[in-house]
Parts: sequence; structure tokens; C-alpha cells
Amino acid sequence: MEEEILEKANYCLKCKNKPCSKACPMSTNIPEFITEVSKKEYQKAYEILRENNIFSHICSIVCPQEEQCEGSCVRGIKGTPTQIGKIEKFVNEWAEKNSIKHNLQVEKTNNKKVAVIGSGPAGMQAAYDLVKEGIEVTILEKEKTLGGILNYGIPDFRLKKEYVNNIIKELKQLGVIFETEKELGKNIHIKDLLKEYDSIFLGIGAEISSQYSLGEFDKIYDSDYFLKAYNSNNFIKDLGNVVVIGGGNVAMDSARAAIKMGATTSNILYRRDEEHMPARKIELQEAIEDGVNPEFKTRVIKAEGKERKIEKVKCIKTEVIDGKAIDMPNTEFDFIADSVVFAIGLKPNKEILEKEGLEYNDRGLIAVDENGKTNIENVYAGGDLAESKSTVCRALGSARKAAKAIIENFKKGE
Repeated sequence: MEEEILEKANYCLKCKNKPCSKACPMSTNIPEFITEVSKKEYQKAYEILRENNIFSHICSIVCPQEEQCEGSCVRGIKGTPTQIGKIEKFVNEWAEKNSIKHNLQVEKTNNKKVAVIGSGPAGMQAAYDLVKEGIEVTILEKEKTLGGILNYGIPDFRLKKEYVNNIIKELKQLGVIFETEKELGKNIHIKDLLKEYDSIFLGIGAEISSQYSLGEFDKIYDSDYFLKAYNSNNFIKDLGNVVVIGGGNVAMDSARAAIKMGATTSNILYRRDEEHMPARKIELQEAIEDGVNPEFKTRVIKAEGKERKIEKVKCIKTEVIDGKAIDMPNTEFDFIADSVVFAIGLKPNKEILEKEGLEYNDRGLIAVDENGKTNIENVYAGGDLAESKSTVCRALGSARKAAKAIIENFKKGE
């Protein structure tokens, strides 16, 4: 394994203009850490990664490197890009195996207080960057379990929960306060929090499932509910033959979770072809290895059955023309199904957020400037609230920008 990683590290050109770092939402100094790996200075490599990103280990596992850092690798122009994700994962696993810890220096308190709403990746990143500067941070989470999508959305077969819990533990050691069962719009409100805190960061993610009507039936789930059931060990019983509608990583997770919850069969029905599927290739491959059956160029029209019980879904075959799925005439067919899971995206809870006084843009997201500032003074937002199709790393990057803006705003007022 080490020899393989050293070979990958030596394959890197260590470019001075760092296109890979520029493509990383967290601006990780990739050539620098890979240089240390090639010299077998694994602890130095780890320090470089952790100094920049406490989520480095998690990013190495769940981030789509092929679209970000590796997608901008100079080696990839004419051949295979440097496998940055695998090198980063190796360094973090080496540090874990050798009990290497990264010690953080925290500034003296400056008597500023920030409320972070949401304990997912964006919320925890903002909290980390703020507490480093001596700011008192309280994270308010609506669930009983901390970690947001990292704990309830990404299944344990893809991401070990201990990695998430280690970050929570580290934040607590730095002085971050966590309060659970605090939900925006219900038992906490922006106007009240601004009386107690100097600033607010919103990192509550997108929580409303995108769906379309299949008819009045039971056993139609959204991916958020479905994955929460799996991740909390509250398995849904009698799933039977499961149809997952969608083609992203969440669809892969849902289909694999269905199998692990005892589904008879688990099928992904996706309206485009494999080439246009947004899921990472490795996620599709692992889903197939788990027994998931993908059906491409297939659009689900409606469900059919008796007394609210699904027996099948009516589908139509499609052709992909200029990236769009076009229904093909006279190609309707039935697909056996007992349960359906929608995994076609999540969107912010517009009703609650508008009641809190936040403005939206034409993409259905909270309107923010380049630093994550909302229309409400001293209120910032990041992650899925403020950008569409946000990855974990992009959520971290947007939270860092907002935290930096909050810090600079405090310094102006000194």
C-alpha cells in the first residue's frame, strides 16, 4: 500500500501554479502535502492537511475529487490525473494508525458571540474557524444527534461515524457549545438570537424533498427520511421490491441502504444514461457490487396498485438528446415495485426561512453576497442553503468564507 501511494505521490508534477488547489473549495495546498508524502514525511503532510481542513479525512472519502482537485490536474489533460484523494486518505489513515494528533492554538477570547444554526459540515466548519479567533460559539441543532448530513444522511458503509464524532469532540474541547433540539422557526428565531449573539451563521442545509405525484399510495419515501431511518437503526420493514428514483450519490446511498434494511430487490430508475448520471462512478460501482440494479433511460410516470398498496410503477423509456431526457413514444412498460424512494434533490425550507425574514434568489436559495452575507444584518449562510448541489467540501468552503467575513466585520467594529 505504501509503495503504491509513493508511486502516486511521485507521479504528481508539484505544479507551481497549483490548479488542483485552486479547484479545491478549501484551497488545500495539494502540491505541498504530496511533496512531503513523496519524502515519506507523513506527519508533515498530515499537519499541512489538518492545519487547513479538520474535515480532511472525511473529504478524502466522500468528496468528488474527479470534479474538483483531480479534475484540474495537469496530468489529466493528456492522461490519468494524480490520485489526490487516495493520497490524502492514506495520510489521514496513517495518522490515525499512529495516534498522531493536530494541536490547535486558539486566540484569547474577544468577547464576541456567534450562534451557528445547524451542526452539519458547514455549521461545524464555521464554528471551527470562529472559535480559533477567540469567538464564543454555540451550535444549535434541531435533531438529538449532532453532525447533520454527515451522521444522518451519509450511511456508515460510506463514512464511519467515528470520524464525524471525533470532529464534534474536538470542537467541544476547543470550547464550542452544542445545544440540541433547537429548531429555527419553532423554538429559536433569528430576531431573538440577534439580541444575545453578535452574529449568526445559518448552516441548516436543504431539508425539503423534491418529489412529483405518483398517486395516493403508502410506502413512498423521500431520501432524507429513508436514510435517517437507516442511519438511526430504525429500519423500515417489509420494503419488498424497492424503486429509487434519481441518479445522484444520494440515490446510490438509498438503494444500498434498502438492501441493508432487507429489501427483496433494490432498483435505481434514472431518466438519463450512465454518462449523464451525476453519481460518482465509484458510488455506482459499489452500489452494483451490493446488488443494486440500475435501469437507465427510464422515467417513472406513476404508481399502480390497490388500497394504497403499490404493486408496480408505470414507466416510459427515454432518449438523451443534448443532455435532456426525452420520452420515447409507445415505450410504456410496468416495473414491479412495493416501495418507492425519491432521491431527486432537496431544497431549503422556504416557508420557515421567509418567515424569519430571509430573502431568496431566483434559484430558490437564500440570497447571499460573495461572502455569504444575507439580507439581514449580521446574518450569514452557507452550504446547501446558499448554493445548489453543494458537496461536503463546497459546504466547508462557503462556511469558511462566511466565517472570515464575520471575523473581519468584528475587527472593523473594534
